[in-house]
Amino acid sequence: MMPTPVILLKEGTDSSQGIPQLVSNISACQVIAEAVRTTLGPRGMDKLIVDGRGKATISNDGATILKLLDVVHPAAKTLVDIAKSQDAELAVNKIKEIAVTVKKADKVEQRKLLEKCAMTALSSKLISQQKAFFAKMVVDAVMMLDDLLQLKMIGIKKVQGGALEDSQLVAGVAFKKTFSYAGFEMQPKKYDNPMIALLNVELELKAEKDNAEIRVHTVEDYQAIVDAEWNILYDKLERIHHSGAKVVLSKLPIGDVATQYFADRDMFCAGRVPEEDLKRTMMACGGSIQTSVNALSKDVLGRCQVFEETQIGGERYNFFTGCPKAKTCTFILRGGAEQFMEETERSLHDAIMIVRRAIKNDSVVAGGGLSKYLRDYSRTIPGKQQLLIGAYAKALEIIPRQLCDNAGFDATNILNKLRARHAQGGTWYGVDINNEDITDNFQAFVWEPTMVQINALTAASEAACLIVSVDETIKNPRSTVDAPPAAGRGRGRARW
Repeated sequence: MMPTPVILLKEGTDSSQGIPQLVSNISACQVIAEAVRTTLGPRGMDKLIVDGRGKATISNDGATILKLLDVVHPAAKTLVDIAKSQDAELAVNKIKEIAVTVKKADKVEQRKLLEKCAMTALSSKLISQQKAFFAKMVVDAVMMLDDLLQLKMIGIKKVQGGALEDSQLVAGVAFKKTFSYAGFEMQPKKYDNPMIALLNVELELKAEKDNAEIRVHTVEDYQAIVDAEWNILYDKLERIHHSGAKVVLSKLPIGDVATQYFADRDMFCAGRVPEEDLKRTMMACGGSIQTSVNALSKDVLGRCQVFEETQIGGERYNFFTGCPKAKTCTFILRGGAEQFMEETERSLHDAIMIVRRAIKNDSVVAGGGLSKYLRDYSRTIPGKQQLLIGAYAKALEIIPRQLCDNAGFDATNILNKLRARHAQGGTWYGVDINNEDITDNFQAFVWEPTMVQINALTAASEAACLIVSVDETIKNPRSTVDAPPAAGRGRGRARW
């Protein structure tokens, strides 16, 4: 007699398990891989992704593409999450063995190596034709920072119009000119060694609140109220002026009266400054953001060597250079379409991260040769583990094969050449995209920080183990029992 099944799950719950579930998980992950594999390498293609709001994004960055995809399959979603966080002892030991150490004492040699790493990161991007120009700029930006190499101290601003080569790197803080009132053009636009007031204070006459009511009996009473309001504003302005500040920045609005007041005293002001820019100015120039003007002393004011407002394209930008407290810099990118400049920003972010990692971990590796090492190592191990390591080695050959497919080469011919050259002792040999052949990737400067390659292999191994270890998926139906009742449309009284 068959035992009666015990049902533990809510009616409507979707449950799948066993071999079909494993196959489903692997198939879902293969779909994710197919979505990004054609973006690999210098000849990789871009993807045009349109979200639900109609915003179009053009990118060949794998992490960006996966972030924008609306993945619902549980296993595939896990793969996407691991890919986002990537920022196996089998291959890691070999990478550490063949890594080349960066000599920090030799600044010239270190800079050359960092520029090569940056160019490698940019070689597959939309701006690959200008990779030498931007690689130098990226290395300059990172080396301007202090020992902490804080990413938030690098700002990126975009100005439409002009050519890519018109982009520039500012050794300091720069942000777009904010909204201004009449009288702004009378203010000076350049100062040497100014003191900077950073405020979160509103410097304008406030409008009356809705439904506010003030009852007065005489004209004198009304005039007293008006005078009090003006006196409060002028008291704030006088305190700022007497503090010695020449540049006044505020997160809140600065009205027309205050703008003219500062112009008459040869002071510069900007209201509605974005919080991010205000905080970066504080970190670079010193001082602190004040919510009141009652304690404006020299201790809470920032300083810089030069402040200047400059026209860039159709926009005006405020520049703070020679900042004493923290080293910072700002990219000002030029270009045509908004999507193109956004992809340029993402490309520079990747290159910046690579250069930071190379400085912090002081060793690099070139691409190629790892599959041969694992294949040889697998033959020294008895048992089923040999099959596992052999499969891992074969999986790594997908990279040169996909590079060949994306470039239109004969992948079988190129891979045979690679295997033969690796067998002869060519450690760093990989695919030569420019000449449809193989080349020494170390001599071709296809370099990346050792830690980046270790993280990539570790994350890939963890993802594969995680997906294969799942043999059952249970999806709970969305509950409608506990949902609040819909609002009625009748005329009856509500009952509580």
